[in-house]
Amino acid sequence: MGKTTKGAELPGDIEKHLESYVAAFNANDADAVNALYTDEAVAVWERGKPVSGQARRDSVKEFFATARPQIAADVREAYVTGDTALLVVDWTMQVDDGKGGREQLVGVGLDVLRRTEDGGAWLYAIDDPFGEEPPAAA
Repeated sequence: MGKTTKGAELPGDIEKHLESYVAAFNANDADAVNALYTDEAVAVWERGKPVSGQARRDSVKEFFATARPQIAADVREAYVTGDTALLVVDWTMQVDDGKGGREQLVGVGLDVLRRTEDGGAWLYAIDDPFGEEPPAAA
């Protein structure tokens, strides 16, 4: 995960959030991943089908149970204003393919984070891992 984006240093507390997310995700710890979202967070893990609330939390648990995912992520761009941040994140993920093998997924996420009221943490408010087509291979 990169600490800089377009020549600007990524705020340390957002970097810590992303490191925590990747670590929890790779541990397949659904409770820890869900703790990094606001209660009303919206996720668009399937194009055109946003989920929130309990449906979002349950889908994380189901995904971990069936896909055993492993993720790597790098921040391409970050914009922070007050208690809101927009991140553009390049990611790759390995998942079970349902046939005994592994499949690689690639995407560019657009994520909106909000700082908690006490100013102590950043949480996902919107998570759209397919917010942009990934860059073409060179």
